[in-house]
Amino acid sequence: MPADHPQHAPARLFPDNRRDGARLLSMGLVITGAALVRFDHPAGRAIALIFGLLSLVGWGCYRRLSH
Repeated sequence: MPADHPQHAPARLFPDNRRDGARLLSMGLVITGAALVRFDHPAGRAIALIFGLLSLVGWGCYRRLSH
């Protein structure tokens, strides 16, 4: 890569501010809640499990943010 091109930082999984982190966390919880409505279907169970785990990871990341 030529020297005049700036290096890009690697993509982050979770935002670095509380506002965007809260939005991401709330979207995961809404999807989890919608999937729990159809928990009787295998796809509902899979989506609830996946997004529930992602929400737990997001909650841990959100708690570490200071601003």
